[in-house]
Amino acid sequence: MSEFPYRLAVIVGSVREGRFGPVVADWFCRQARQRDDVVVDLIDLAHVPAALGGAAGAVAPGAEEVPFADRIGAADAIVVVTPEYNHSYPGPLKTAIDSVGAQWRAKPVGFVSYGGISGGLRAVEPLRVVFAELHTVTVRETVSFAMCHACFDPTGEPVDADSVNRAATALLDQLGWWAEALRTARAARPYGS
Repeated sequence: MSEFPYRLAVIVGSVREGRFGPVVADWFCRQARQRDDVVVDLIDLAHVPAALGGAAGAVAPGAEEVPFADRIGAADAIVVVTPEYNHSYPGPLKTAIDSVGAQWRAKPVGFVSYGGISGGLRAVEPLRVVFAELHTVTVRETVSFAMCHACFDPTGEPVDADSVNRAATALLDQLGWWAEALRTARAARPYGS
C-alpha cells in the first residue's frame, strides 16, 4: 500500500430503473482497487436522498451513513460515471453536484462515460464546464463505452479489456498526480485564501 494513497470518490450518475451505470462503475472500481495508491469510495446516487439527486425512496436503510457532501469533502479526487441522456448528463447528477459547494474546490475530476454511438462523450463536455465553475481541475483522459451494452460480457467484464483497462490506467495515473499535487497545496494553503 502506498504510504499516502489518495481517496477517490466514484459517483454513479444515473438513477433510472434498469440503468447500466453500476456495471461500468463496478468495473472501474475494480481497476482502481488494484492499485496501491488509491482508496475507493463508491457513491451510487440511487442510494442518496432524493433531494441530493438520488432516486425518490431508493435509500436503503443504513446505506448512506455519511452525507454526500462529507464524502466529497473527504475525497482527494472524483470520477463521475455518467450516461448520455439527450446529448447531456442526467438531471439527478446535476442536482447532486449543485448540492455541494466548497467541498469540490481544488480537486481533480475525471470521467467514465457510456452510451450509444458517442459513448457518452456528449455528457462529459458540459460536465467539464460545470466542474470548472466549481473550481475543480478536470483531467484530459477519459474512458468511454460506445454502444455500451455490447462492451461488457454477462459477468460485467469488458469484451475489449486491454484497451479499456489501459484507458482506466491513464485516467487513474492523471488523477493520482493531480490528487497528490492538490492535496499538498491545500494542506500548505487552503484554496481561496
